[in-house]
Amino acid sequence: MTTQKVLLITGASKGIGAATALRAARDGWSVAVHYLSDATGAQSVCDGIVANGGQAHAFQADLQIDAQIEALFKSVLNHFGQLNGLVNNVGITPLFGRVDEMNATRLNEVFNTNITSAFLCAGHAVRAMSTRYGHSGGVLVNVSSRAAQLGSPNRYVDYAASKAALDALTIGLAKEVALEKIRVNGVRPGIVHTTIHDKNGGDAMLQVGSQSIPMQRIADPEEIAEAIVWLLSDASSYMTGSFLDVAGGR
Repeated sequence: MTTQKVLLITGASKGIGAATALRAARDGWSVAVHYLSDATGAQSVCDGIVANGGQAHAFQADLQIDAQIEALFKSVLNHFGQLNGLVNNVGITPLFGRVDEMNATRLNEVFNTNITSAFLCAGHAVRAMSTRYGHSGGVLVNVSSRAAQLGSPNRYVDYAASKAALDALTIGLAKEVALEKIRVNGVRPGIVHTTIHDKNGGDAMLQVGSQSIPMQRIADPEEIAEAIVWLLSDASSYMTGSFLDVAGGR
């Protein structure tokens, strides 16, 4: 059992999740690094944390399966002895398409991954952290997207809608657990240089996308991680049900 605060980050083998894990460890968090299939990436994140004197362990789970979510939280609690924070980061973007081209298979995958899993993970985190269940409290950060407000027309309105639902979860849950010593906030990144864009053109798409950003550049994952870790910290102690837009002015 660790004496440090324990943070679970979903989808932490690369991109924003990996950057957040490394940055949070620098603030003294012990980090549970969740991954779906990239065991090598997750272990690399853990190795980076341990090499700098931190504590980390990788945990595999398919967050589209309820039983695996439950097993994930049990494994984290068995390994670390406690849970003090959750970053709901896992998410997917589908291929570009219009609403009239979408089918139920696509929609179910997007919503199950991006919002159903976040609801279920949040529920498990509340049960592991809330004073209502005999614990000392904690903090949740949901990684949303500016797409929730912009709509992403002709690309992935379904992804945007799933992130808008995540924003609603952030607001509603924050109010439910405000007196249980749990804060819930969200970060809405703009376009970030990660592999999530590879299926839709990768670097070429990012270059075109940067032209719509007032700052005229794409964010690095580390810039988003800074916002997330700040919301995890006591520096944001009077914030709940709030959002940080980290989008270069877009």
